[in-house]
Amino acid sequence: MDHKSPRDTELTAAGWTRQFSASLPRLDDAVEAYREMGLDVRLEPVDLCPGNGGCLACLAENPGQVKVIYTRPAGEGKPEEQTLE
Repeated sequence: MDHKSPRDTELTAAGWTRQFSASLPRLDDAVEAYREMGLDVRLEPVDLCPGNGGCLACLAENPGQVKVIYTRPAGEGKPEEQTLE
């Protein structure tokens, strides 16, 4: 399933690129790797069950810990936008 943030359209319009959804420890590894590449990183809550509510595996294994990783080149966007960890 292609998980997205409920704010996907807004973030994409602001220059963010959705990468993938993950939970710990893969989440931390990916954030570190993207930052080492010089990218800004933003983590967003994931819509685990868009539409039909049929995807419960992620929720059962990692309630509240699955995040969608968005990246963009460092320094792009408005100064008041902050990247999240």
